[in-house]
Amino acid sequence: MAPKVREGDAVVALSGKWISWAHTAMAYSAFIGALVTGLALHYQKIVENEYYGYPQEWFPSVSATIGDRYPERAVFQFFIAMTSGPRLLLVSLWYILTARPNTSLPKIIAGVGVFRTLSCGGWTYVTSTDDHGWHDIFMISYLVATLPWTLGCLALSPDNPKAVKYRKILAGSFFGTLVPLVYYFIQHKVHKVPGAYTIYAFYEWALILFDVGFDAVTALDFDGFELIVRDVKGSSRGKTQQVADAVLEKEKDKPIGNIFGAQFLWVNALDAAADVYNGFVFWSMLTSLGLTVWYFPLWHMGISGYEVMVMCTVSPFLLVNASIRSLIIQNVRLVHLLSLSGLLAYLTETPEYRLFSVAFGVSMSCLAWAATWYAERSQPPRLESRILAWSIGLVASSVAKFAFRTNNPIWPIMHAENGGWNKMGLLLAALAIARSTRTVTDNRGGIDLADRPKTSPFLASLGLAGLLFGLHSLLSDSSTMILWVWEGFPVRGPIAANGVLTIAAMAVGILAGIFFKGPLSSWMNLLLAGVGAFIVTSHHNWFGYTGALLLAVTLMALTTPLVTSAVRHGPMTFGLGFLIYNILVLAHVWVVAYAFVPGGPLMREHTDWVMTATVVFLGAGVYASPRAESITTKRTRSGKAAPSRFASYYTYVLLAIQLIALATSYLRFPTNDYVPYHPKDKVITAGIWTIHFSLDNDMWSSERRMRDLIKELEIDVIGLLESDLQRIIMGNRDSTQYLAEDLGMYVDYGPGPDKHTWGSALLSKFPIMNSTHHLLPSPVGELAPAIHATLEAYGELVDVVVFHSGQEEDAEDRRLQSEYLAELMKGSPRPLILMSYLVTKPNEGVYNTYVGEKSGMKDIDPSDWDRWCEYILYKGIRRSGYARVSRSTITDTELQVGKFVVGQPESSDEQMNEEQVPEGLRFPSLFRGHGVRDHRYHVFDEPRYFV
Repeated sequence: MAPKVREGDAVVALSGKWISWAHTAMAYSAFIGALVTGLALHYQKIVENEYYGYPQEWFPSVSATIGDRYPERAVFQFFIAMTSGPRLLLVSLWYILTARPNTSLPKIIAGVGVFRTLSCGGWTYVTSTDDHGWHDIFMISYLVATLPWTLGCLALSPDNPKAVKYRKILAGSFFGTLVPLVYYFIQHKVHKVPGAYTIYAFYEWALILFDVGFDAVTALDFDGFELIVRDVKGSSRGKTQQVADAVLEKEKDKPIGNIFGAQFLWVNALDAAADVYNGFVFWSMLTSLGLTVWYFPLWHMGISGYEVMVMCTVSPFLLVNASIRSLIIQNVRLVHLLSLSGLLAYLTETPEYRLFSVAFGVSMSCLAWAATWYAERSQPPRLESRILAWSIGLVASSVAKFAFRTNNPIWPIMHAENGGWNKMGLLLAALAIARSTRTVTDNRGGIDLADRPKTSPFLASLGLAGLLFGLHSLLSDSSTMILWVWEGFPVRGPIAANGVLTIAAMAVGILAGIFFKGPLSSWMNLLLAGVGAFIVTSHHNWFGYTGALLLAVTLMALTTPLVTSAVRHGPMTFGLGFLIYNILVLAHVWVVAYAFVPGGPLMREHTDWVMTATVVFLGAGVYASPRAESITTKRTRSGKAAPSRFASYYTYVLLAIQLIALATSYLRFPTNDYVPYHPKDKVITAGIWTIHFSLDNDMWSSERRMRDLIKELEIDVIGLLESDLQRIIMGNRDSTQYLAEDLGMYVDYGPGPDKHTWGSALLSKFPIMNSTHHLLPSPVGELAPAIHATLEAYGELVDVVVFHSGQEEDAEDRRLQSEYLAELMKGSPRPLILMSYLVTKPNEGVYNTYVGEKSGMKDIDPSDWDRWCEYILYKGIRRSGYARVSRSTITDTELQVGKFVVGQPESSDEQMNEEQVPEGLRFPSLFRGHGVRDHRYHVFDEPRYFV
């Protein structure tokens, strides 16, 4: 008979560190085994990429190594399967080690660890060949989960100096490696530098080493565990102090200790999420107001009268009356619910009624937020929480636009057919209002006279106006300042996918506002804001973008002190602040619309004035704010002002939003592997289209309808005019981002919003080797933008020019512009295609400068007499076809398309039947007769082909 096992004895004892070592050995074996197998069997295949092979590229990336080739994939999958057991045990032991009463963080990190393990299995066993979409989803999920896992493990580390040291080194190395990794990936993908992918591969492999090594450090902590399981050091009983405990004990009287020292409660996290969503709704409605107003002067070609609706934001003036103020504060939930008319506006088909619905919603939202802030004036922690929610709501709005490629999915110009999420947005808004408006302090007694600020309420209003305008005009879309500094190809600055950096800078600013308070911090932020404004206004490319990031940080950091100052100066401040903000908005439009508005020439091209006024107004607000901050200090504690403990929940929400932005950036990074529609025939199908700022005739966003027509016409290169939407009045959008990414095209956004044009853009299936932006002479009228680009088409260089001339009324402008452009085209030694908006009749006036000896250019169809705006010209290349396609209700201008054959000389003007034309050179038959969706070949009812 076997002896009884006494209590406490172990039948088998296994040190917990062997779980860590087993996990490390299996994980490294998976990657190294696949690498050795691949190098031995398929070396030249796995080092080859879409641009280069051996010897330019001589070391394989991780994805190429563990990809679809046998037996590398089998080796990798075998060892990854072996890793899964130790991995799950490692996560479990880490939870046992770090779990404590009254804290949820260990549970959260354990959940992240399990999720990360499952997502690893997803991208391991679902390859990109099996299902590219799901493979990317699993991969992105794994990468995104790595950030909270790493930070969580650092925060929860037991007080083991050696383990903490190695974790910091490996975590720092991991995140530090991301910078050169992204740099060399851009060098490979965008610039196509030979050998760049090999260097990228080394950094990618380094990430694997650091990632697995980070988890291997747990061996130093698990040395105190034995599996049956017995804890020989009491590590799991909450007796040993953790690094997080030591930090919080040390920092308990500092901001970080105040914020993160409290117990985590899910109910508070839900409250924070609801508050932030309310902020998101505010910014979504405010940014939609300009769009719905803009529709009317756009169609009137001048002042329409509906512009007065921008003044709906001054509704906080109602708070000046004590009776009305008390009524609104007591019924703030109802006011918030009334503001949802701005989200319901999408149900209204008539543009006028939709505008009225949006304007009413914005007025109620401005009133509700101002009333909420004022009601919380005697409760600094609650007031700070409301301001944080409003600020993070802007970040959420910017991330939503980043994910939906500059359209907000709950805007009234969106609906289900063009990608809107209106119903979901409305439902969440109603739930958020119900949650976040349960309690609002009504401090009718107000502040003691002795505590009232001594400075003028007008200065505080200026500060609020400058803040509102800066946030709205520069940060409501992550790509706005990226386009400010864009200068064309080769790429020398940020691209749209780098908008995640703008969003991250906004988050840094919010956190800086939480942790660093006081008058000195505000003045420092103002100084840095001025520096950033100067840099982004006067410089371009990456250096200019550093100014944009600095401005983003400082604007967000100034939000809490400036709004708090407005609250302390009384309710009049909000109405006056929104009024001055409206004046800045109009000035912001006047700098480009000067040809159509009264007094326009005074503001012509003076974005610098508007930016200067913004910084000066911020300075006035900072000057007015120190007294307000001293009040907050006295009501919290002596010494430095302590942030609200609720700030921790808003910080968690902000972190979650940042992770969404990071994943979006990964998904949106251009692949740069685009191919034309008919490569065998060496044909370029080129088009020109005036897209009317991407608002169709019924005030709906038109990107998807444009996408469908461009795709069905098989257009390889297209010039888009009236494409600069990066202003408040146009919603701070950029339609080229959606079109380029969905159609698979390179894009030059053209002269940026700081160049004061209506925009010209170029999309191309062919790589853009070089592009230059031009502002043609315009002494009287609107500026005339042009892009001169060189494309690599079928191994040859072909130039294209996209151009929008001045208006009919400005004859001298158009003459000067025609001479400038003729000289530019004449000087090109390569084949050239002009896609343009010329404002002239064929064979009359400046037409003869654009076509003929002065320019060396030919008309795509000299017999087409019925033209005025759009023209396609060419030289040094064979023109094979020409078509005019009706616009439907997308815009006010048709789409003109021409086909050109690379490597063949110019042809005659003699036409031929379509039956004589090779299949690859024909236009789609889809648009013959009645066509589709009201798009058809019109004017001469069919395409024309030339011998």
